[in-house]
Order: sequence, then C-alpha cells, then structure tokens
Amino acid sequence: MGSVVISVDAELGWGFHDFAEPPMERIEAARDGWRSLVDLFDRFSVPATWAVVGHLFWDDCDGVHPDHPASPDWFSTERTEWADRPDLRFGGTVLEALLGSDVDHDVGSHTFSHVVATEDWVSRQTFAADVEMGVEALERRGIPVQSFVYPRNYVAHRDVLVENDIVTYRGERSLPQSTVGRLAAKLGPAVSSNRVRLVDPFVDEYGLVVVPPSLYLYGFEGSLATVVDRIWTDPMLAHARQGIDRAAMDDGIFHLWLHPNNLIDTPAVDRLATVLAYLDRRRHETSLRVETMADVAHRVT
Repeated sequence: MGSVVISVDAELGWGFHDFAEPPMERIEAARDGWRSLVDLFDRFSVPATWAVVGHLFWDDCDGVHPDHPASPDWFSTERTEWADRPDLRFGGTVLEALLGSDVDHDVGSHTFSHVVATEDWVSRQTFAADVEMGVEALERRGIPVQSFVYPRNYVAHRDVLVENDIVTYRGERSLPQSTVGRLAAKLGPAVSSNRVRLVDPFVDEYGLVVVPPSLYLYGFEGSLATVVDRIWTDPMLAHARQGIDRAAMDDGIFHLWLHPNNLIDTPAVDRLATVLAYLDRRRHETSLRVETMADVAHRVT
C-alpha cells in the first residue's frame, strides 16, 4: 500500500518580503491560516512536514543581520515597511501552537530568510549561510532538522544540505499547476485520474532522499476557480480524492503541499478539512499510511 505525505511551507511575511507588491491579503491571513492548519491536523491526527523559515524562531531583531552575506537590501523590508509588524517577521504564538501540537509533526527548514536557490540569483555562499542560520534557529529550540523545502521549489546547491546534516528535501514540480487547474476547469469533477500522480522517493547522488510533490492543493485559484465553482464541484478536491484513492490501492506516495497563507477564507479552510476527513476515512478503511518526509527518508534508507 502507498502513503500520503503533506508538507507545509511556513513563511508568514518572509515568503514575499522581496516582492515589490506583495499579496497582502494572503500575508495578513497567514497567522490565522497557520492556527487553522494546526487545529485541523490535531482534529484528524495527521502529522505533516512543516518547513519553517528560521527567522520566525527569533523573538526580535533590528533587521540588519551583519553576519549574513546577502546584500543589506535583502532585509530592507524588515527595516522599513515591516519594522512595526512583528506579526510578519516572528512566529511567536503560532510557533508555540505548532510545537505544542498533539501530533508529532516533522519540523524542518525552509532556510532562514527565504533565499531562493537559483544558480543565477544567489551565490552558493549566500544560500549556504541562509541554510545554516535557518538550521541553527531550529536547533536552538531543540529541534533536530531532517527535512528541507527549497523556497519556491528551486533546487540547487544540494551539497549545502548535506553539510547541515539534512536528510531529505521536497523535489521540484514537474507539471505546472496552472495546467492542472485549467484541465480540471475544462473537464470538471470527472478529471481523469491519470492527471493525479503518485511519486516514488529516491536517493540522489548526494545521498539525500528526494520526496517529489504530487499536488499543490491551492494551485487552482482566482477568477477561473470562481467560475468553475458555480458549475462543478471543487476540482482540486477531485484531484485530492483521486490521489488518496490511488495511494490506498497502489504503491507510491501522494504528496500534497500548501502554505498557511493559502487558508485565506472559510472555503479555503473547508477544502483542507474535507481532504483530511477523506484521508482519515480511507486510512481506516485500508492499509493507507500517513507519513512525514522524515518518515519516508527513514523508510527508504
């Protein structure tokens, strides 16, 4: 039998601090979305991999970070627009909710400040420092880091993960989620299940366990989604159910991922609640497993 893995990119403001026009609706919703995620995972006893930006583990700072090799401009939002927004820069109570959860989550790293590891965008030195500082921030709280999610899913400098004793990372996307969404919009709830892929973890040339993603649960949003919702059931729910059913019948992993800032309203929360309820039902009906990325890494090595 297969398994279901859920990974969460936990960033608060850091996921967008380099944007000229950040999506403030999503950013402002992130703390409530984080609490909703913790509550839902507790309700259905579902462990997940939480890849957390390391800066969220800090309690305060002046936004200067002289020991970080990135350009001072990289932290400029901290010193300007968000200087009086600790809710965007530090985790505080939402981190405590996660660490106090009834579920044994896999708390991993999403770097220190969301440095994107594209070869032409950032040097290895800068990325390495951001990874190291992110790992240190978690380890100071007694959290051994095993799992890693690359910001915006750009995979590079994998040797840096090895140097920081990380054992597993989420792989890159293979099919653009806009394509998935538009196919679903055209086909409605009868979307062919071959569009939902199970993935196989593998060990790469660095000895790291790669857990590829299957589906971004909120990859179909905006005006097109609104139109489809008036006509058909939520196409992303159809994809999620199909993926869970396939994992219950076949070998392989159905790997869902999302952000706390995706849960911007009641329908968004209801989507995840419906998925988790269905997952809980199917794992009690079958031998379907729920795993974290760290669980997968230990199983395949």
